[in-house]
Amino acid sequence: MRKALTTLAVLVLSVISRAGDITVLPGQSIHHALRQAREWRRTHDPRCDGGIHIHIKAGRYHMEEPLLIRPEDSGTASSPTLISGETGTIICGDEPQRHTQLFPQEGMERIIGFDADARTITIPTPPRRVLRHPHLELLVAQRWATAILRVKDYKVNGSHTILTFREPESRIEFEHPWPQPVVGGERGNSAFLLRTTEQREGIERLVVVSGTEEYPVAHVTLQGLTFEHTCWNRPLRHGHVTLQGGFPLIDAYKLQQEGLPWASTLENQAWVERPVAAVSISGAEHVDVKDCTFSHLASTALDYGTGIRHCTISGNTFTHIGGTAILAGSFAEWPREVHHPYDDLAPQCYGLTIVGNKITHCATEDWGAVAIGCGYVSHTTIEGNSVSGTNYSGICVGWGWTPLPTRMTHNRIERNTVTDYARQLYDAGAIYTLSRQDASTIIGNKIGRHQEAPYATNERCFAIYLDAETDGFHIEGNTWDDGEAIGQDAIGLNHPGKHIIFGH
Repeated sequence: MRKALTTLAVLVLSVISRAGDITVLPGQSIHHALRQAREWRRTHDPRCDGGIHIHIKAGRYHMEEPLLIRPEDSGTASSPTLISGETGTIICGDEPQRHTQLFPQEGMERIIGFDADARTITIPTPPRRVLRHPHLELLVAQRWATAILRVKDYKVNGSHTILTFREPESRIEFEHPWPQPVVGGERGNSAFLLRTTEQREGIERLVVVSGTEEYPVAHVTLQGLTFEHTCWNRPLRHGHVTLQGGFPLIDAYKLQQEGLPWASTLENQAWVERPVAAVSISGAEHVDVKDCTFSHLASTALDYGTGIRHCTISGNTFTHIGGTAILAGSFAEWPREVHHPYDDLAPQCYGLTIVGNKITHCATEDWGAVAIGCGYVSHTTIEGNSVSGTNYSGICVGWGWTPLPTRMTHNRIERNTVTDYARQLYDAGAIYTLSRQDASTIIGNKIGRHQEAPYATNERCFAIYLDAETDGFHIEGNTWDDGEAIGQDAIGLNHPGKHIIFGH
C-alpha cells in the first residue's frame, strides 16, 4: 500500500511539474498556443506556477502574420515563459525576393556622371532589351552605404545613357550630401548595377515582442527555434537610400549655411527609420533569445530596440542575412534628426548582453548593413562572438557623431573574432565606433585582415575604426588572427577625443 501511494505521489508531481506545458504540433497554431498561455496568466491559473513552457515540435510553421508577444504574456522571475523548439522547428515566411542582374552581367560598372540639380545619373549604355524592362532598379555603391533607385525613365545618348528615378528616392538621393555616388574619387568612381526583382512583396516579420518602458514584456525566452525566409518590401515601395548602417532616409538635405550650435561644421540633416526585422523586441526586460538559428532573412534578423533592460542574446547562429544580423538601441529615428546629441536615448537600451553568437554572410542585400549594430546603448556587453563575411563593418557601437556626453557608457567589446569584412564598401572597420562612450572597452579581440573591396572609392578600412568623435574607450590586447598585435597603423582615427587609453 505504501509503495502504491508513493508511486501515485510521483505521478501526481509529474503531472503538476508539466501542468504549464503547451505542445504545438505541425499544422497547429503557435498563435493559439500563446493565447492559451496568456489566458492562464490573466486568470491566475495554477498551471502558471513554476512557469509556462510552449514546446514547438519539429516542422515548418508558415507565418501569414507575425506572432505578437505582449505585456500580458509576461512571466516572472519565479514563473518565466519559455517558447522553445527542437531540431527542425522552423518558423518561416515567404522566400526572399529574387534578383536578376541585367547589366553588366557580371561584376559592376562605374558611374559616368551624377547631376544633383537635374537628379540624373549617367551610365554606359546598356543593351536595349535591358532598358525596356518594366521594373528596373539601379543599385549604387556609395562608399559606406548603398542606394537602390527605381528607374523611372532613360535617355540614350550614344555610348552614354541618362537615368531618372522615382520618388521619394530621387529627391532623397540627390538632396542629401553624405553619402552620394563619387565621380572622380580616390580609387575610381562609384559602381552600379542594373537589376530586376522577380518576386514582389511578401511577409517581413515573424515575431514581434512589444511592450513599453512602463509596461514591459518580461521574463520570456525564445530558445532553439529556427527563423527563416522573410522578404524586404521597402525597396519595392520606396526605393532604399541610406545614411549609414542600413538605416533608410525618409528625409534629408544640406544646410544652406553650414553649422549648428552643437556642431560648427555640420551641414547634412537627416531623418531615418528603422529597418524591418524578422524578430523585433522593444519594451522588454529579461527577454532573451538563446540557441536559435536565423537564416535567409532579407533585412534585419534580430532587433532589440528601445525600452530594453537586462536582456541576453546568446549562442545563436546567423547566416545569409540580407541586412544587419543583430541590431540594438535607438538610432534617433524619425521624428528626431539623427545628428543632434541626444542624452535620453542610451538609457533606453541598458544592460544588453550579446555573447557567443556566430554570424556569417550578413549584409548580403544591403551592403551597408553590419553584423552587430548598436546605436545609443549603455552597459552593453558584446563578447565572444564570431563574425565573418560582411560587406561593410563588423561590430559597430555608437551613434550621434558627437563629442558631447550622451550617457553612452560602459560598453564592452571584448574577445570577439571578426574576419572577412569590408568585402564591398570601405570607410569601415572590423570594430567601428562613434561618439563619446565613457568607461568603455575594446579588449582582446582577434581580427583578420580586411578584404580588398573591388569597387571601393577610398582606402579607409581599419581593424579598429574610431570614427567621428569617438572617446572614452580603453583599448588593449587586440590582435590579428595570426596572433600579431594590432598596431596604430591599423587603427583609424577620425577626430578622436582626448580620453582614449591605449594599453595599460
